[in-house]
Order: sequence, then structure tokens, then C-alpha cells
Amino acid sequence: MRLNQVTITVRDVDAAVAFYVKLGLKPIVRSPHYARFICPDGDSTFSVHVGDTPEKPSTVVYFEDDELDITVKNLKSAGLQFESEPSDQRWLWREARLCDPSGNPICLFQAGPNRLNPPWRLLASLP
Repeated sequence: MRLNQVTITVRDVDAAVAFYVKLGLKPIVRSPHYARFICPDGDSTFSVHVGDTPEKPSTVVYFEDDELDITVKNLKSAGLQFESEPSDQRWLWREARLCDPSGNPICLFQAGPNRLNPPWRLLASLP
């Protein structure tokens, strides 16, 4: 089983498309109420659809980037506002956070081998 896509709710699909294109996602499907993107690395997809969004969305979307600091610098130059700068976390990831135009939290991160193999990995999950 593979994860194909994650879909989040947004208030304005045009604003969402502009935001996610700035992040580097490539649009592959577009309608007045929906857009789907392919991620620039791999074959995962991500989509947005128009609907009622909660006052404070709580689902966080994580996008991994091997060049996190450079990407954040470039995105800030393109006008995106970050809530937190890239910083090392106790779970051995480097993360920077921002929100899309509908307030959905986005985490850009760099984890290296700790993404799938942290020191606390469950032994039963080893091949």
C-alpha cells in the first residue's frame, strides 16, 4: 500500500494554488473548487478543495526538503512569511513552519536518515 495523496480544505482555491506553486508543487488537475499537484520529488500528490475551514486548522502537512535552509531563504525572497525559522528539533529533524492562505499549518523539514530510522524506532518495524 502506498500513500497517493492528501487533500486539505481551503477557503480560496486560487490563493492556495498560488501558494503551493511557490512551494514548488506542480499543478496537474484544476477546477473552480479543486486543485491537485504532484510533488517535485517522487510521485506523491497533494490536493486542495474549497470548503468550510476550521477557525484554527490543526492538521499539519509535512514536506521534506534536503536543502531546507536554502529553500526557506528562497521562499522568503518570494514573499512567503514563516512562523518559525529552520531549527533543530529534539526528534532529530530540522524544521521551519508557515501557514497557507487558509491557515493550514505547513512544516518544511529535513530529517535525513532519522525520517525512517530514528534511534527510538520500534524493533518490530525493522526488515
